[in-house]
Amino acid sequence: MKYFAYGSNMSIARLKDRVPSATRLGCYSLREHNLRFHKSSKDGSGKCDAYYTGNSDDCVIGALFEIDPNEKSVLDKAESLGCGYEEKTVRILGLNNDEIEAKTYYATKIDKSLKPYSWYLNHVLVGAKETHLPQEYIEKIEATESTQDLDKGRDAKQRAMYS
Repeated sequence: MKYFAYGSNMSIARLKDRVPSATRLGCYSLREHNLRFHKSSKDGSGKCDAYYTGNSDDCVIGALFEIDPNEKSVLDKAESLGCGYEEKTVRILGLNNDEIEAKTYYATKIDKSLKPYSWYLNHVLVGAKETHLPQEYIEKIEATESTQDLDKGRDAKQRAMYS
């Protein structure tokens, strides 16, 4: 199954922790969408959303993965499908303008006042660099204001997968 990740799941360590079969297929873009960190999370922070704008100048860049369909339910649970994220099929473009259909998640619980935790933003940045997203797009992500997680144990656990 083809899965388009644009947030923390671009990080291969994070995604393989959830779905071990994940294999990165490359860098792809989703037109008429904008990357936002306004998805209301259970932990009180903002998570990524590929927000539909309808504007042809907007684009979310992310990673296309192949995952075993038998692991899809595990990913759905990790993404809180039905409780903040829903799923849709999208048409994404590769670097060679090859168009592929893939599944992705989009936010249904939005709070524009939220900021991502710094550990979450780190997941996104690690994945963006691993996927070789354009430098200007990575810089846009780096410019996202984040906040420190008061749960130091969760912060340490989320960062530990990269040490």
